[in-house]
Amino acid sequence: MAYERLPLSDNLSVNEEGRLFFAGADTRTLAEKYGTPLYLMDEDRIRANIRLYKDAFRDLWPGEAEVLYASKACSFLEICRIAESEGISLDAVSPGELLTAKKAGFDLGRAYFQGNNKTDEDIACAVEWGVGTFVTDNPEELSALEKEAARRGIRQKILLRLTPGVDCHTYEAVNTGKVDSKFGVAIETGQAASFVREALASAHLELLGFHCHVGSQVFDEDVFERTARIMLGFIASVREKTGYTARVLDLGGGYGVRYVDRDPAIDVRKKIGDVSETIRETCRELSLPLPRLLMEPGRSIVADAGLTLYRTGSVKRIPGYKNYLSVDGGMGDNPRFALYGARYTVYPAEKMREERDMVCDLVGRFCESGDEIQRDIRMPRSMERGDLVAVATTGAYNYSMASLYNRVPRPPVVMIRNGEDRLVVRRETPEDLLALDL
Repeated sequence: MAYERLPLSDNLSVNEEGRLFFAGADTRTLAEKYGTPLYLMDEDRIRANIRLYKDAFRDLWPGEAEVLYASKACSFLEICRIAESEGISLDAVSPGELLTAKKAGFDLGRAYFQGNNKTDEDIACAVEWGVGTFVTDNPEELSALEKEAARRGIRQKILLRLTPGVDCHTYEAVNTGKVDSKFGVAIETGQAASFVREALASAHLELLGFHCHVGSQVFDEDVFERTARIMLGFIASVREKTGYTARVLDLGGGYGVRYVDRDPAIDVRKKIGDVSETIRETCRELSLPLPRLLMEPGRSIVADAGLTLYRTGSVKRIPGYKNYLSVDGGMGDNPRFALYGARYTVYPAEKMREERDMVCDLVGRFCESGDEIQRDIRMPRSMERGDLVAVATTGAYNYSMASLYNRVPRPPVVMIRNGEDRLVVRRETPEDLLALDL
């Protein structure tokens, strides 16, 4: 049987009968087997994306490097097992993400604990579990961590999160590198220099270096190069003023992925090569040793490894106004459009070869006017109740941001490898929703 690859991603294809295949598996068969809504994840793509980063650093960066999976993008046991088996490190932002990794057998000595407001309980828990490195966000956290480390008689490794003042022109909600970000301490205001002095004076904290993160879904050509120059300039300034030379530079994550055909394709390998060259040149200019270089991809590891399947419930046509195609999921399993107007590509999974002659909004089942997945999409006019709808590139920030709004259970996750499917997160049940009620 002949298959036609779709331009958005090469793990999407259509057979002669007009059915959508994902990661070599028939979406109709998967929907019938597991029900809808349904999250699908392509394990082969996840592993390939991880190896892309690892191979690029091995080939293009002359110093030491470390790839961290940003687990906030998508966190469950099987994802952590894949990260562990691929030999990368982990970036976690809560005890829940750390516990998930721990239960999956991940070595938390290779975990980096992020977050702008770690509670005393969070800090104590992470130290007890042996988290390797804290990415310390602010002076209050620094003080609390120093007290906890002193109480336990240990010396905890840390990075300091700094804001370099770089605007990467992405969604405002995911732009984190500006001076007035809620994350980190600003270099431009002079506060970062004080932050460093306080860290160096902490007897139970070992300062390894600095962390920054300028945003997510970044396509701009030179964002990471500009950021690297600012951070290295700060490292040189700190060395001059204190004698301390940072050994680690974490540039965060954020490379963009294709959600729609008009999005550019990012050449991650070339990008890492460009950043590597910028850092080498800047280190030569500033007489700095090459730092241990860290990056923490999340979205670009799992986004195009995900697809969500829904069933159509109704097609509402309002002559002279607009059309609505309603499905059995929505903002409960994918809140990104409601949050910041995220774009998606939508497919009529069983009618891929029919003309898409109806413009409509794809909306969900939730009792909220903002329960939309995408506006002004084109679908076949023949769409009716029971038809399968697929939304592509949903591997990042869909499962991880899903809610229980309207007390609707969250979908299961099915992992596909070599065309074979297996359940890795079961579907929630109404009984699960009541488990915590007293």
